[in-house]
Amino acid sequence: MRLAELSERSGVSTATIKYYLREGLLAPGRQVNATTADYDEEHLRRLRLVRAMIQVGGLPVATVREVLGHVDDDSLGRTIRMGAALWALPQVPEPDEQDEYVRAAHREVAELLEELGWTNAQALVTISPAYRSLVVAVAAFRRLGYDWTSERMLPYAELMHRAAVLDLDFVETHTSEAEKAEVAVIGAVLAEPMLQALRRLAQEEESARRYGFE
Repeated sequence: MRLAELSERSGVSTATIKYYLREGLLAPGRQVNATTADYDEEHLRRLRLVRAMIQVGGLPVATVREVLGHVDDDSLGRTIRMGAALWALPQVPEPDEQDEYVRAAHREVAELLEELGWTNAQALVTISPAYRSLVVAVAAFRRLGYDWTSERMLPYAELMHRAAVLDLDFVETHTSEAEKAEVAVIGAVLAEPMLQALRRLAQEEESARRYGFE
């Protein structure tokens, strides 16, 4: 398809598509002549992904470029490829390691990972953004007077492991390694807000069942 058709099918203006091409978010089309290029379904799929990451996920162009660079890196194994793409997404700041609540949170999270037997997570604690995010959240709870212990977090972690199994089952329904990495990124950018919304709906439902509407 030509640029005009790609624009029509994707709902993205030609000017924006040209911008994405210049920024390296979209691979160049097949050059037909000096002024015309052809695009295919792969371009359409990637363009839709880019728009979702920017419009729905609110990611800056530079972050999208970095994430997609990992998605497209054929030299990486599947776990590293997906992990690198996910780690390139915006993360929480480094916690203050001198803070007593942060130190307490580290102890609780370490105990949780030990209880779960998550050896990979234990090995990556010094570099994992997910581990850092968990520590920051637990520290904030404790600072507010809510004692989020490893015991309290355990059933939540077990639920999340079940969700992770479903996530990777879905990843494995796709063919190429690039698609698998893309799906992991889509899950972080789009599915996490969806899961958050489902949780809030479930809380509303359970609250109404327990307490009514008075």
